[in-house]
Amino acid sequence: MRLFFSQRIPDFTRILLVESGARSLLDGLIPGIRAIYGERLEIDLVTCYAGEPAGLPGGAKVYRVWDYPDPVSRARLARELCANQYAITGIICSGEPIMNKWKWWLAWKIPAKVFVLNENGDYYWFDYSNWRTMLHFAVFRMGLTGADAVTTIARVLLCPFTLAYLLLYAAFVHLRRKVRA
Repeated sequence: MRLFFSQRIPDFTRILLVESGARSLLDGLIPGIRAIYGERLEIDLVTCYAGEPAGLPGGAKVYRVWDYPDPVSRARLARELCANQYAITGIICSGEPIMNKWKWWLAWKIPAKVFVLNENGDYYWFDYSNWRTMLHFAVFRMGLTGADAVTTIARVLLCPFTLAYLLLYAAFVHLRRKVRA
């Protein structure tokens, strides 16, 4: 998460995309950034899917997460990705539980500026200046916006009372069974 405390956007020379959501998002993103930044842009991909997204350059390296099942191999992957000196890392946060731990682990390990792509194809730079966007994004993902906010907050507030009631009821039932026996 290099440059979190900086608004500076590095040159688009090398980019690592983390396909942690619907493939259709990268199918639209890759041709767009290649049209803007040209053929000289090097793109690599970390994915859990078979195959490759549309528009991925022929020389792109594709890292498949199933090739790195243990901590030793993941450390080797992190060293290799750091050695590639990516300027930018793009991760998909589309509300799908795909590679959640992987994407944030990679964002932490790779010293590159991070951008977050959502399910609408919108993106924002993951830096301090976008704290309002990140907060809105997190609140939306937790279900604390719109009509769901009231029910979600009520569930959170009632959870300790519900748990206490269930524990007391279970203790009462077991104690009554012991007394009768």
